[in-house]
Amino acid sequence: MSKAFIAIDLGAESGRVIVVTLDKGQVEFNEVHRFPNTVIQLPSGLHWNVSELWRAIVDGLKKANDWCTMNSHTPLSVGVDTWGVDWALVSRSGELCGLPHSYRDARNPKAFQRIVKKLGTDLIYQTTGIQLMHINSLVSLNAQLTADPTLVRSADRLMFIPDLLHYWLSGLPSCEHTIASTSQMLNVHTGEWATELLQTLEIPIHICQAVNSPGSVLGPILPALAKQTGLPTSLQVVLPPSHDTASAVTAVPAQPDASWAYISSGTWSLLGAEIEKPCVTSAAQAAMFTNEAGINGTTRFLKNIAGLWLVQQCRADLNHGNQQEFSYAELTNAAEQSPAFRTLLNPQYAPLSLPGGMLTKINSYAEITSQPNCQNPGQFIRCCLESLAMAYRRNLELLELVLEKEFKCVHIVGGGGRNRLLNQLTADVIGKPIIVGPFEATAVGNGLVQAMANGAIANLTELRQVVRDSFELETYQPNPSEAIQSAYDRFCQLPSEPK
Repeated sequence: MSKAFIAIDLGAESGRVIVVTLDKGQVEFNEVHRFPNTVIQLPSGLHWNVSELWRAIVDGLKKANDWCTMNSHTPLSVGVDTWGVDWALVSRSGELCGLPHSYRDARNPKAFQRIVKKLGTDLIYQTTGIQLMHINSLVSLNAQLTADPTLVRSADRLMFIPDLLHYWLSGLPSCEHTIASTSQMLNVHTGEWATELLQTLEIPIHICQAVNSPGSVLGPILPALAKQTGLPTSLQVVLPPSHDTASAVTAVPAQPDASWAYISSGTWSLLGAEIEKPCVTSAAQAAMFTNEAGINGTTRFLKNIAGLWLVQQCRADLNHGNQQEFSYAELTNAAEQSPAFRTLLNPQYAPLSLPGGMLTKINSYAEITSQPNCQNPGQFIRCCLESLAMAYRRNLELLELVLEKEFKCVHIVGGGGRNRLLNQLTADVIGKPIIVGPFEATAVGNGLVQAMANGAIANLTELRQVVRDSFELETYQPNPSEAIQSAYDRFCQLPSEPK
């Protein structure tokens, strides 16, 4: 019987339960359950419906057990990865203290301003090594502390979303390093909590738990959950790289001696490099790169870029009230037929990060930058995709400048790699080969780190060899032109802040 590892992969738009199998050095990916993940607006703000997520996860675990039984596979472990930064508060008895807020909650920008004013950018960055953004946990926790200090101070512990789900799986609390590193609450030099910084903001230290390394074995699933799902009571809960980007970067199929950068492409685009230790030089701070924990003590030195969130929000606007909905494929086809470099935007323009009204926001941006409005679906989507490719080039150039290193190729992993137009635009604009795949890097990285924890894979080098041997990769060669360079020069002049 082949070994099987259950990866629970939660993104900002959907969640999945996947059975990752390993047999004779080949990994296979088997999605057994997919479900939506949506935010809900309540009087207290924008929240994640984690109760509904848990119900869907339990349904997925039942399906995972059925699949393993039907296909003669032995499930050995389970692990969860999710989007970054969001957290929950839990009481001493294990009770959830309210629904977790979404990082897109409208109260965060004011909290961000308070924190920067009180601490200053130098102290925050030099302590945490994290890009200053209003989505960070440090900011949202300050927002919660301002809104309801009693709730925060009376909580027993803070749990990031995958830690909460690992707790519900096993009954054992944990705090996995890669997800905690997204919070802007860890000391980048020690990997421990930045206690002085937290105390200055009056964040109670007692809610911060000891940090666990990815690949740690937490313990078996709860007996009641085993009975409910049919899974064996011996099934272990293993902490994968619990930040989805960390799992995705783990599964980048790079050659051991290659000089490569990566883009983890999804709702967010994370562009960066895997380095041996954090980089918080003055150049890194000026470019505002983030240092997040990776597998085996590595650092994911990267920049957060708005990503396919722009396309997702355009699609939501275009489909609102329409009987016939546009698919992503239809929108991409329309974009291919639209004129090139007609309208561009800076993906970091702050109003674009909040949900709703994306079409209006894009045309408002076009007006303030003296560009033509987008007039049809193809033009809106092409604007988003071309702007993302331009942002990739600018941030890759910054990455090379800060690290004083030239990268020979860029690996794109994640679901955004299915957008062939964006892939080719990225190759053309960046001017380097783009290697795409696997699309399911996050779940594969999650599952294969579980395999490493179970002794089925020896190390990270072997893990990436397994990925190379298991998936067909596609390379996009660049086609540079004067038109691209002219458009890039225009893009570099576009503002990131409202006038």
